[in-house]
Amino acid sequence: MYIVAGATGHTGRAVAETLLAQGQPVTVVARDPKKAASWKEKGAKIVQASLEDAGALRRALSGAEGAYLLVPPNYGAPSFLEDRHRVADALAKAVRTSRIPHIVLLSSVGGHLTFGTGLILSNHYAEEALRGAAPNITILRPSYFIENWEPSLGAAQAEGVLHSFLDPQRKISMIATLDIGRIAAECLLNPARGRRVLEMAGPEDYSPQDIALALAAVLGRPVRVQGLPLSAIVPTLTPLGFSPDVARLFEEMTGGINSGHVAYEGKGIEFRRGTVTAKEAVAKMLGHEVA
Repeated sequence: MYIVAGATGHTGRAVAETLLAQGQPVTVVARDPKKAASWKEKGAKIVQASLEDAGALRRALSGAEGAYLLVPPNYGAPSFLEDRHRVADALAKAVRTSRIPHIVLLSSVGGHLTFGTGLILSNHYAEEALRGAAPNITILRPSYFIENWEPSLGAAQAEGVLHSFLDPQRKISMIATLDIGRIAAECLLNPARGRRVLEMAGPEDYSPQDIALALAAVLGRPVRVQGLPLSAIVPTLTPLGFSPDVARLFEEMTGGINSGHVAYEGKGIEFRRGTVTAKEAVAKMLGHEVA
């Protein structure tokens, strides 16, 4: 049995669907089982547990062959890092006491860095908190999610303009969450021995301009990219419900990406590229067929 957290989100959904497609037994962890009810129809079991509840999560993990875990964001948290550290600590306690033999932990590019990465610092903390919690652990450090563009696609469709806080012309590593899920499932089925770190990217690097071109190709009409200053991040995000602390960390993270500070560790770390292109990922988000 494989345990999958975050199955109502992008990466967890891809992990669970990949495992089920291969005939593997899957149990998804859900705080609210009603929101995960569709998984029963797909052949998965559902267990109710909060990732912040070490006891409930320990019971879910006990007896499983492996688990896919993550520290999900909480963009309304007044103190984001402190809030997410509680979740990482609960995960570590649950993993350690459940004696599960192998876990796959979703981290991020830059997860090895200790400063200047904003929101990614929560992933660094999780990596350290879970170090040694299970006999075998695979840490996934994917690059920038292509799905991060999803909130901007509606306006881009309507106005023909894709707004970006990232440098419009600078290519960076990006990856579709479908690729993350597929690779994570593969790692679950082929457990690491000891601690394994796997850095990940899509089939090629993209700039925001490239994403605009991919969107234009899907829509069949021009889309241009409009760069925005980092100073606009906080006043843009806070009216949308992001806490001031989270908005500030977004600004720090984006600045780190633009400067190149947020980067892969390299130095002998394993590296994998996925296969889903930006055009394919954008088309899927918009519900279009790829021509």
